[in-house]
This record gives sequence, structure tokens and C-alpha cells, in this order.
Amino acid sequence: MRGLLYIIAVILIIGWALGVFYYSATGLIHVLIVIAVVALLLGIIRRA
Repeated sequence: MRGLLYIIAVILIIGWALGVFYYSATGLIHVLIVIAVVALLLGIIRRA
């Protein structure tokens, strides 16, 4: 399950980066980075 959270987080971060650089920065794009950070934090908390 931890591996899956990290994979999802990486995909979301890549999507966010592409969205910021190639499209106009809307609120929806920034939601991706928030979801990725939450997924990473959940992975760290569950591992500890």
C-alpha cells in the first residue's frame, strides 16, 4: 500500500508540474499538489 501511495504522489506531482508550465495556473492544478503532499504524508505517518 505504501508503494501505491508514493506512485500516486509522483504521478500527481508530475501532473501538477506539467499543468503549471503548459497551461494557465488554475485552482484545479494546485489541488493536485495538495493531494500529492497528503499522500506522501500518509505514507510517512503509516510507516512510522
